[in-house]
Amino acid sequence: MRPTAFLAACCGVLLALPSPALAWGALGHQIINGAAMRALPAAVPGFLRTDEAVQIVRLIGPEPDRIKDAGAPLDDDESPAHFLDALDDGTIDGVVRLDALPRDERAYEQALENAPHPTQMWTQGYLPYAIADGYERVARDFAYWRVDVAGQARASSASDRTFFQHDRAVRELLTVRDIGYVGHFVADGSQPLHVTVHYNGWNDAKTHTGYPNPKGFSDSKTIHARFETALVRAVANEDLVLARVPAPHVTAAPVLAQVGGYLEKTESFVPAVYELEAAGGIDAHSPAATSLVLDRLAAGAAELRDLVVEAWQASEDEKVGYPGIAVRDVESGTVVPTRAKVGLGD
Repeated sequence: MRPTAFLAACCGVLLALPSPALAWGALGHQIINGAAMRALPAAVPGFLRTDEAVQIVRLIGPEPDRIKDAGAPLDDDESPAHFLDALDDGTIDGVVRLDALPRDERAYEQALENAPHPTQMWTQGYLPYAIADGYERVARDFAYWRVDVAGQARASSASDRTFFQHDRAVRELLTVRDIGYVGHFVADGSQPLHVTVHYNGWNDAKTHTGYPNPKGFSDSKTIHARFETALVRAVANEDLVLARVPAPHVTAAPVLAQVGGYLEKTESFVPAVYELEAAGGIDAHSPAATSLVLDRLAAGAAELRDLVVEAWQASEDEKVGYPGIAVRDVESGTVVPTRAKVGLGD
């Protein structure tokens, strides 16, 4: 379908905005979001594959960084969503495993508070839950969009059909926005220094914490920016990354299990980043450093693309409204949707 005029107008406004250098680098976040959208298969709704949608999702990529310093409580609440302080054994504080993440933030917080050395998710980070929450929003967006499409065609009154047509246009805007926003956190999850206690130097001078360092890795406080911003700007572009994005890998595994595996894979590259830094490869833009950063950007794009596809597939089995009508029943014609049935009857 053709994008709405409002979608196109939003795109024009976003294209005119400045692009400050922020985490992964603003460029890295835009590359990941853009490559993910360009890699979407034909199975997803067509409004996501328009040039306007791709450009908007691309430009929203840096948004969670751009809104930093908005003030309290937003900064304190959302800043820990960008990272995870995993130890070298792949656990958070020795008690939460990436391959067995607790079911939600409350259970995660309780596990950390009950650890032998109690801590909190506000200090350890809660990146996997930011990703999982965003995925679920997109799945719900798709569920409402499916009902809007059916309602636009089959609602029993002209006023309801007009409503569903309008609601569909708004839902498309919301879906594009939600994909762009969660894409930021998915992208953070592909950057090795976002999922480790060694996030900016092997030892943490801020808390005076030392970690086993048999290879003598650097304590430099510039390694994070040199890897994710300077190196990306020197060697990466969206076409190079898109060429490395693998074929879709769609799974029916629970989203936190998939996200945990994704972050576990990312964490395994932490030593490689420090080895490249020690060899001068990050600053020299060596072939090995170039390959690693392009692969990590591609991994983020692939993960976002796969999560969007999985959210689309999962939306078929969702319910919308309250007490809830099944999307399958609406699409099959068993249930005729009304404004009231999708939660707008008050």
